[in-house]
Amino acid sequence: MYLDKLKEFPKDKLLIFVSIISFITVILIEVLVFMPIEADVSTYGILDFEFARTSSKVETIFSVWGDTDMNNQGIAIYWDFLFIVGYVSLAFALIVLALRRSKNKIQTIGIYIAITPFLTGIFDVIENVNLLEMLRTPTSVSNFNAYIASLSAALKFSFLFVGIIYVIIVLITLLIRKLRGVYFSK
Repeated sequence: MYLDKLKEFPKDKLLIFVSIISFITVILIEVLVFMPIEADVSTYGILDFEFARTSSKVETIFSVWGDTDMNNQGIAIYWDFLFIVGYVSLAFALIVLALRRSKNKIQTIGIYIAITPFLTGIFDVIENVNLLEMLRTPTSVSNFNAYIASLSAALKFSFLFVGIIYVIIVLITLLIRKLRGVYFSK
């Protein structure tokens, strides 16, 4: 199977390098862009917008935000495209590093879970395109755009959650294996 190549390629050193650079990118964008913009919004945040589901809810959010906050959220969404590259790269690298340290069925499952960061990124892009379209036409928001953005956000977070849970399970398994070796050897 093609995905079995993940057991050896890319090399660990490259994955660790990608993890570090991606982590720094994600943290910098979060701290320098997302947090300041979110701090200026008093009532509705970006997650409320992402999960609005209906045009009437989006219009309510827009009426509270006003032009300045809508403009700032648009800027944040454009920055989110770089953020996507960062967190997808980070998640992929961590999942591959984890699957290489796992065994048997957990490793086989990890090979398939290694796809989830890319699915997360795809759904995040679809979400962002729909959010930007709603911001572009704030007086005639489409229910279609609101629903697709919300559905994409839900799928994005679901796939990301699967990847995170996998890495945590592998880490716990490795810790248990290590503790067994320390406390139960000879």
